[in-house]
Amino acid sequence: MSANASYYYHQLNKEQQKAYYAMKSGLQSLAASFPVPRLSAKELVDIYFMVRLDCPEIFYSVKFSYKYYPDSEYVELKPEYLFPKNKIKEHQQAMQARIRKLIRPVEKLDEKGKEQYIHDFICQNITYDKLKKAYSHEIIGALGHGVGVCEGIAKTVKILCDNLGIWCVIALSEANPEKGIKYRHAWNVLRIGGEYYHLDATFDNTLSHEEVIRYDYYNLSDTQIFRDHEPVIWKMPVCKDGNHTYYREKKLSFTKQEDVRKRAAQAAKKGKILLFHWRGGYLTREVLGELLQILEEEAAKKQKHAYLSLNWPQAVLQVAFKEEASSQQIVMEEANEGEKYDVKE
Repeated sequence: MSANASYYYHQLNKEQQKAYYAMKSGLQSLAASFPVPRLSAKELVDIYFMVRLDCPEIFYSVKFSYKYYPDSEYVELKPEYLFPKNKIKEHQQAMQARIRKLIRPVEKLDEKGKEQYIHDFICQNITYDKLKKAYSHEIIGALGHGVGVCEGIAKTVKILCDNLGIWCVIALSEANPEKGIKYRHAWNVLRIGGEYYHLDATFDNTLSHEEVIRYDYYNLSDTQIFRDHEPVIWKMPVCKDGNHTYYREKKLSFTKQEDVRKRAAQAAKKGKILLFHWRGGYLTREVLGELLQILEEEAAKKQKHAYLSLNWPQAVLQVAFKEEASSQQIVMEEANEGEKYDVKE
């Protein structure tokens, strides 16, 4: 197994690896049941989950039961399949065909081009599934039905990266009820140009709309992502480079107020949305007030008003210039709105 296709496998001890391999083989062969080394219930649940994080093509089983005999070193594990065996094979063929069709136009692009294509595909074609159907946690939700939750979206990013030769794994964080985060959350870590970066396509998906694709969570460092993400449950590569975010690469990350004024004047004149990242020090309420004043001054020159949507943790501002007046000038955005995370345990 390659390190990319077996990332979680390599975090396990020898007995756990045997269980991982037995589960992977059993699930791939669609076995009704199979023997697995006798480990604790928690270990078995975690390993079953890890197999499916490493192998998103195993989209047809999300839970299992098992039985054991007191003197045996093994348990008999029985997967619960989402579909009958013949249907699973039909879905597998459909998924493979869908993936081939999606990757064909971009196979010759470089890593950056492939990554943006995958990100934009998620933002433009996948709807967050508020009903949280079982298949929305798997690639069949996103690729077959156009819906998904964070787990299914992260798995879709991974399987597309895998098929395009980009190193990619799925990161998983724990719930935090005290913060209103009811469930685990999943996103991706990619290796681009030899460096590791966080990519949360679900958060960008929830912020994007028809007019604008958002890149607030695109190629972030550990410092940047954990401003509004919980710590990971299982080990991830260190992501130390914070200098190649999308907004910095596209020269939409400003450190000076005069740069904001210049871009605001252009956007107000053309009637276009201005989207930028602020990194001229902490985005305090005082700094935000100063930026809003600049935006409103430039809007007024064109007989318009500035309306601001703000992702405060990531200091990303989306500004619309409109002729009509409204009492609500600032909207605070929550990238995780619609899920407060949702990964099945």
